[in-house]
Amino acid sequence: MSIKKGKNYPYGIHVPDRKSLTEDKPIESMLAPEKVYVCMSQHIGAPAIPCVAVGDVVKKGVMVGQASGVISANVFASVSGTVVGIEDIVNALGQKLTYVVIENNHDESQTLFEDMTDFSPASLIERIRLAGIVGLGGAGFPTAVKLSPKSQLDVLIINGAECEPYLNCDYRLMLERTDDIYKGIKYAAAALKINRIIVGIEANKPQAIKAFERFDDLEVVILKKQYPMGSEKHLIYCTTGRKVPCGKMPFDVGVCVQNIKTMIACYEAIDLNKPLTETVITVSGNGVKEPKNLKVPLGTPFNTLVEYCGGLSEQTMKLVAGGPMMGKALVGLNQFTRKTDSGLLCLQREEISLQSATNCINCGMCAKNCPMRLMPMYIESFTLAGDYKNAERYGAMNCIECGSCAFNCPAKRALVQSISLAKVKIKEMKKNG
Repeated sequence: MSIKKGKNYPYGIHVPDRKSLTEDKPIESMLAPEKVYVCMSQHIGAPAIPCVAVGDVVKKGVMVGQASGVISANVFASVSGTVVGIEDIVNALGQKLTYVVIENNHDESQTLFEDMTDFSPASLIERIRLAGIVGLGGAGFPTAVKLSPKSQLDVLIINGAECEPYLNCDYRLMLERTDDIYKGIKYAAAALKINRIIVGIEANKPQAIKAFERFDDLEVVILKKQYPMGSEKHLIYCTTGRKVPCGKMPFDVGVCVQNIKTMIACYEAIDLNKPLTETVITVSGNGVKEPKNLKVPLGTPFNTLVEYCGGLSEQTMKLVAGGPMMGKALVGLNQFTRKTDSGLLCLQREEISLQSATNCINCGMCAKNCPMRLMPMYIESFTLAGDYKNAERYGAMNCIECGSCAFNCPAKRALVQSISLAKVKIKEMKKNG
């Protein structure tokens, strides 16, 4: 075991932690709701195709959605019960997605895979693929694909930064399930045929750092508390000194990055024969009466999470799926937990900004703090003018949508939303020639 300090990068921002609401609260297993709404699009790539019909009786762990391509993922029933609907429901981004609705019969038994006898890299990757495991840090990229690079890599980095304010699900897992994470890490390293393993943890998590000190074959890198330290490219630089060029991916510099929750899912799929049917999520903010860290079945309605946490206070003014920097604002609680969910925030007036946007004052704060060294003010300006070619020329496609620019903007410009729109329009432009 070795412990060292990570490199610093000169950009990015410092945001209030707001983690004290749940950082000392152990993960609670919430009872499954009466109905779950299991989404077929819980990952990057093609949606899973429903492989059940209304009226079917399914057990927890039975496949209800089958991957429809290489970049896709299987989806499983998170409770036992009867399929009562296959519905299209609009999500928080306004996308119409397909959901398999299961009415819970409270049968606690679960369908499991057969025990593994072959632990070769190919067999490990196949089990991870079969289990429907994707990047659970938010990206949702199928893990089996990530563990099958075209060239040999030499470093596996485990992302324990969790730099978003409020969120503590990864932190609690690092304390409560250290051994399970370690086993998952070793399986991922075996699949990649990698010996060098780095666990990057922010300095504001000393207990988590201590938890991993005892493993002789891990390098623990203490990262500066800085946002967005959890970004892949910045994490790679701070732990290894390697720079991922614009337009390139981590595997181009010999690195694979994996998330804490993803490693637990790998361990459970390989050692416990369990498909991915649940997640751990932080419900926090001053707008919820009892903030908690919860283990919940996938497809649990958000309103059930809030009810379990004592309900909303009368002063609640904003709901956010995810963290406050990269999460998406909700119009209500009519959404359902997915593989990639990490937080549900219920915020009061003092936790949000209600200031209306004004004209850009050309202060340059957005460019000064951009961790990708972009000029968000120009990208926004070109986007609003419909000039997507120039928006691309100024680096819109390299934006990681971390929100650092908008956080520091004194004019409260919707910079991230504009850049996100530019990326969509640029992709459309290229697709249409």
